[in-house]
Amino acid sequence: MVRHALPERTCVGCRRRAPASELLRIVAIGDEAGHSLRPDPARRLPGRGANMHPDPACFAQAVRRRAFGRALRITGVPDHGELAEHVDAPTTTSGQPDRARVASRVGRPT
Repeated sequence: MVRHALPERTCVGCRRRAPASELLRIVAIGDEAGHSLRPDPARRLPGRGANMHPDPACFAQAVRRRAFGRALRITGVPDHGELAEHVDAPTTTSGQPDRARVASRVGRPT
């Protein structure tokens, strides 16, 4: 019986290694205003990605250390509002944030 090793990645917040399946992939989407960070739980968005534990503590460390810019190789300060909502939102059994709760926090209908 052959066992295959799971791919490991390093969290940009706490700098600990973990299986990629336990980490949230983050990509930078560029527009005219700069870059914004988007969560990529399906790991399908194009471009360079950074990985982070889906934990507010790791998110806070990454923001404080300005790790997203280095990991994603972007200049300037990226907008991390959408990522903050995703990390702080309670999750359903699928691992995705509860959209109704997120929408109510930001004042948008579902």
